[in-house]
Amino acid sequence: MTNPFSSVRWKVLLAFFLIIGLSFLIMAGMLTNMLGRYLFEQRIRADRAGLEKWAVQAAPFLSAADTQTLTQTLAQAGNELSGRVLLLDGDGKVQLDTFREAHGRRLQYPEVVSILLSGQTADYGVHSLKTGREAQDSMLGFAAGDEWVSYSTAGIVHSSRVVGVLLLVSSVGEMMQNLYAVQDNLVLIFVVVAAVAILAGMIFSGVLTRPIVTLTGVIRQMSKGDFAARVPEKGSGELKHLASAFNSMSEKLQTLDQSRNEFVSNASHELKTPLATMKILIESLIYQPEMETQLRTEFLTDINAEINRLSAIVSDLLTLVQADAHTMRLDREKLSLAAIVKETAHRLEPIATQRGQTISLSLDDSGDMYADKSKLRQVVYNLLDNAVKYTQDGGKISLSVVRGGRDIILTVTDNGPGIRAESLPHVFDRFYRVDKARSRESGGTGLGLSIVRQIVTLHGGSIRAESEEGKGTSFIVELPLHKG
Repeated sequence: MTNPFSSVRWKVLLAFFLIIGLSFLIMAGMLTNMLGRYLFEQRIRADRAGLEKWAVQAAPFLSAADTQTLTQTLAQAGNELSGRVLLLDGDGKVQLDTFREAHGRRLQYPEVVSILLSGQTADYGVHSLKTGREAQDSMLGFAAGDEWVSYSTAGIVHSSRVVGVLLLVSSVGEMMQNLYAVQDNLVLIFVVVAAVAILAGMIFSGVLTRPIVTLTGVIRQMSKGDFAARVPEKGSGELKHLASAFNSMSEKLQTLDQSRNEFVSNASHELKTPLATMKILIESLIYQPEMETQLRTEFLTDINAEINRLSAIVSDLLTLVQADAHTMRLDREKLSLAAIVKETAHRLEPIATQRGQTISLSLDDSGDMYADKSKLRQVVYNLLDNAVKYTQDGGKISLSVVRGGRDIILTVTDNGPGIRAESLPHVFDRFYRVDKARSRESGGTGLGLSIVRQIVTLHGGSIRAESEEGKGTSFIVELPLHKG
């Protein structure tokens, strides 16, 4: 299977190097242009200063038509300026040429025209001998290796009138070669830097994407049902935080999956037990038609009890399913928690009396609040019913309602056998029983405390259990005093 991160990595690298390459080429062009501009400015400044000086000296000799002196002057100028010097008259015709090759020719170079027609005093230009009109001009006479020349012109002014042009033709091939060499070096540097960057990018991108690739592999494992898979929490920064957050999520999913499996297993077991009992009893009735009336009544009573137990389990399961699906809604109304405690104690008092137990109430506050009356009645009933079931005969049970800041606190305490320390954290787990044998004998479903916690949490409250083995148990419920 193709790794999508590998494709993405190459696309990112390609885009990165395209951007870097374009930026580098632009920078190389700008640097070359800046260097060329600087070199040409230096060359222009030097050529122009020297040429204008000789143009001033040649002006009176040109006006006086002193050819001999002009020839000497141009020869000196050519030696000083290290180039070919031509003297043109006002019509652009060559009068003198230090190379003695262009006499009588009319030159229409832009640098000459700008002096004679545009009124400029000096001009400068660089030309390639490989292209254009200059390539066909036999008057240039440069060596085969000279590919670039510069034309520097200065006007010869006499009596405030341009009477001619002094043209300096010099080779700039070396300077252009240096510029090309700089450009080639920049391109070479770019290629080397790009190669190193590609290698480094591949290494670093591999390092950076490896945790993501690992994470993808673990996600695939989880999609196949392996919730125990974890990502190594290496390095530092955001990737480590991502790995930590993912592992935390995985752990919660694993716990949820285990809880779901345990829930299904326990629910199946709890439903199977009364069904199996009823099956045995009903089969006994079917295959023993001559059964005594008293025994038949006893069997039917047992079947009815199992049906009631099955109905209670299904009802509790539905309640928990609604809570898990967040479809359980609260029908809030103004009520008194103390009144609910009195009512529930009155309902369970006959059962407690049969076992010689005493129920005492300490209602320091009326517990007026805005809540779901039927659901809080279920909370109080489940807690008190548990206390009655699991407290020994002759035991004592107490209920109290007190104000604690903005909360109302309900406490149900008994002096029963208590709960072992290792079992205490699990008392609110579904189907968890501290004493499994006694729980089933008493008809408990193992869901009562789970339902209590769900209802209390739905009201925005909290519940906790405090117990010491052999010294009884206390359940403390704290509910916020919502006002209607």
